[in-house]
Amino acid sequence: MEELYGRYKKLLLTLAYQMTGTWTDAEDVVQDVFLKVCDVNPAGLTEEPKAYLCKMVVNRCRDLYKSARRRRERYVGEWLPEPIPTSTVDPLDFIMRDELLSYAVLVMLEKLSPAERAVYVLREALGIEYGGIAEIIGKSEINCRKIFSRAKGKMGLSEGEPDIIKTDREAWIRQFIAAFEQDDAERVISMLASDVVLISDGGGKALAAVRPIAERDSVFKFLYGIFHKSFQHEDGLRIDVREINGQTGVVIRMGERVDTVALIHIIGLSIRNIYLIRNPDKLRFFHHI
Repeated sequence: MEELYGRYKKLLLTLAYQMTGTWTDAEDVVQDVFLKVCDVNPAGLTEEPKAYLCKMVVNRCRDLYKSARRRRERYVGEWLPEPIPTSTVDPLDFIMRDELLSYAVLVMLEKLSPAERAVYVLREALGIEYGGIAEIIGKSEINCRKIFSRAKGKMGLSEGEPDIIKTDREAWIRQFIAAFEQDDAERVISMLASDVVLISDGGGKALAAVRPIAERDSVFKFLYGIFHKSFQHEDGLRIDVREINGQTGVVIRMGERVDTVALIHIIGLSIRNIYLIRNPDKLRFFHHI
């Protein structure tokens, strides 16, 4: 059993995290799965342990779906997935960085049903063939292909748009931050798409916009206001560019306290989405990096 855990822990945590959007749920799911595996005849795991364990994780995540939906319906303001640090020097090394969907796609997964989310994550993040997906979720291969196509349609993803971060936009993001620091409003606005959307998640525990903020001028005014207010904070403002969820992100500190984690979704050379995570419960991994 220890061998199975050591071999598949990262894979299963990566799958469960992208199925649930929270690291706590992912850990609970994987722990539950291995507790159940202890009661299974080991002979049943010798032929296809990866598929068997992935199936158990998917089923457990789907079981959690209804309770998670109810929690999010009661959530104060907008709900965003929990961000995780993923650079090689960060403490959270339980994730497979090359099999992570972009944070923007992780947000869009919330539009999907449990079956659609399972098919999409298994195919796009883990690269499992449709035959293997069919075995894991208990549907035909043809049906899985249709589910995948329907999922992409719901998320509004075009065929040519990459879903997994493969390039580092660190220099570009640093330019965006520098434009704010230099009070270059024209430069900031030029880097925002006309249909840019900003979502902030405070969970009722930190100040955040209750609803998404849309359009370039409104997003600029919101960012400009909080950015300059932060500079006046008595403990000082520190902005660090870090690898978060396999892509370039930003950690904002007020003194020694982590205040905000920001992820930016870029298409071409324009910012399409900005995600500000401020709920302190979702920032626990960033306090010591």
